[in-house]
Amino acid sequence: MKNSFFYALPLLLFIGGCNSRSSDSEKKAKEINSEKIDSQIMSNQSADPALPIPAKADADFLVEAASGGMTAVQLGQLAQTNSLNREIKAFGDMMIKDHRKSREKLSTLATSKNMVLPDSISGHQQKIKERLGRKKGEAFDRAYISFVIDDHKKDIRAFRRAAENAADPEIRAFAMDQLPLLNWQLDTARNLQKKMGIPVGPPPYE
Repeated sequence: MKNSFFYALPLLLFIGGCNSRSSDSEKKAKEINSEKIDSQIMSNQSADPALPIPAKADADFLVEAASGGMTAVQLGQLAQTNSLNREIKAFGDMMIKDHRKSREKLSTLATSKNMVLPDSISGHQQKIKERLGRKKGEAFDRAYISFVIDDHKKDIRAFRRAAENAADPEIRAFAMDQLPLLNWQLDTARNLQKKMGIPVGPPPYE
């Protein structure tokens, strides 16, 4: 009986480890990538220059960029139904198209690095989407544009760090390539904010 317990223990630990993986898509992708990187390090694949091991910070950046891009698309779609303002609808449509194109580039890059991307937005981003989804008309417009401005400031800082500090040159190049677009989107959102008389202050989407 005692021996059966010790034989079963590794299986129980394995099952427990699988069940402990996060249900949040962004966190799950980061965990999978971290495990892949650790596995490559343990198998000494770093000795092969043709198979460089990605840095965990680089992998996390790709995951966060993918999650942020999906959020931009879904909120742009929300703008089509919840806004009554033609300019907000047009801005949302632009965000959908821009971030879908960026996603294609990001997916190709992640695949070349054997890294996993999330298949849905994070739990935190889902909560923001739900809050915005409860708003209509002008209240939605104010909350949506305030979110875009606040979020793009954070994105630009993250992409700038990756453009300067990412270990992988292709990831640095991707981040650098996306910065002009992110800055242009931020400027466009700020112009809409001024035009609509939306006060600058704490984001009303929280």
